Amino acid sequence: MTGAGAGQRKYRYRRDQEMARDPARVETFSDGIFAVVLTVMAVELLQYGPARVGGRALPEALVDAWPAYLAYVITFAIAGQVWLGHHNIWRYVVRVDQMLLVFNLLLLLFVAAIPFTADLLADNLRGSAAEQRLTAALYLGTVLGEAVCFNLIWWCARRHRLLHPDLDPQLTRAIAHRLLLRPLLYLVAFAFVFVHPVLSLFLYLVLVVLYLIRGPGTLPSAATTAEDRSAT
Repeated sequence: MTGAGAGQRKYRYRRDQEMARDPARVETFSDGIFAVVLTVMAVELLQYGPARVGGRALPEALVDAWPAYLAYVITFAIAGQVWLGHHNIWRYVVRVDQMLLVFNLLLLLFVAAIPFTADLLADNLRGSAAEQRLTAALYLGTVLGEAVCFNLIWWCARRHRLLHPDLDPQLTRAIAHRLLLRPLLYLVAFAFVFVHPVLSLFLYLVLVVLYLIRGPGTLPSAATTAEDRSAT
């Protein structure tokens, strides 16, 4: 009887129905990658410090290192915007599956490559036209890659029903449209690499500023949050 009963036991988790998990570990791991990337960028900036350049006045040394400072500002702005976007959309993810984890790892792959491409950019912005275009293309291609991965993450979360059940479908679609617009605008900025590489970088900086404006998927204001709490 005992053997027969054990053989007929209904398990909750089986080969065709495995245990899911919440996204807390994914967010923690992703935040760690973002923190390391920003730290590496700051460390890389130290090698361009004016104090390491001898025989020149401080203003001249600062002007001479402008490509490194430009690359740092743009890269920090882009990495910060990526972190904000990741932080915002993962509020609505209540569980993860294997495909979502893979897409998130692909996003982090591009994020982790940002310091490398930024370093190339700083070293070659005053090189030949071909070197400028190549390094700017690598840099902007990395940023474009992370924008595409954002869309894959949101598509996967919607398709596999990993989002909060109380999330309004209209808001879901609005966030998807906002995310889809990013790689399209980045492609426009990418095209300017072949016109003027530095101009294309400034266009990316403008796009980052535009995406800091409140829209679908961004955090609500403190006043709005307080009103929602009082209503409940």
